[in-house]
Amino acid sequence: MRRLSLVPLVLLAACGTPQEQCINRNTRDLRVMEKLIAETQGNLSRGYAIEEYTVHVPVWQLCQAPAPAPGQPAAAPYYCFEQEAQTRSRPKAIDLKAESAKLESMLERRDQLARAAEPVIAQCKAQYPD
Repeated sequence: MRRLSLVPLVLLAACGTPQEQCINRNTRDLRVMEKLIAETQGNLSRGYAIEEYTVHVPVWQLCQAPAPAPGQPAAAPYYCFEQEAQTRSRPKAIDLKAESAKLESMLERRDQLARAAEPVIAQCKAQYPD
C-alpha cells in the first residue's frame, strides 16, 4: 500500500520541466539530508524515536478454487485467510546526547551540500531557462 502512494510522486517528478528535473537530480543528497535532519529534530523534541516495523496479519479474503479438470464444473469461490503485511510504529529509546551530536554533524553536512548545490542550480537555470 505504501509503495502505491509513492507512484504519483515519482510520476509527478518525471513530469517537471527540464530545469526542475536537472535541479532535482543534482540536489537529491541535500533533500535526503533535510529529511534526516527533520526526523532527528523530531526525535529530540519528543525524547524518543519512532520505529516502524512490519507484521503479517491473517485477513479474510475471497479465494478462488483451483481450475477444475476439463468437463468438470467450476468450484464456487470461498473465504480463506491470507497473510497481509502491515506497517506499524512504536516508540524507541534513544541516546539524546548521541542524537544531538548526530544532528550537529548533519547540520554541518547540510550546509556543505547547500554550498555545493548553488553553482549546480545556477548551471541548471542557465542550461534550461524557464
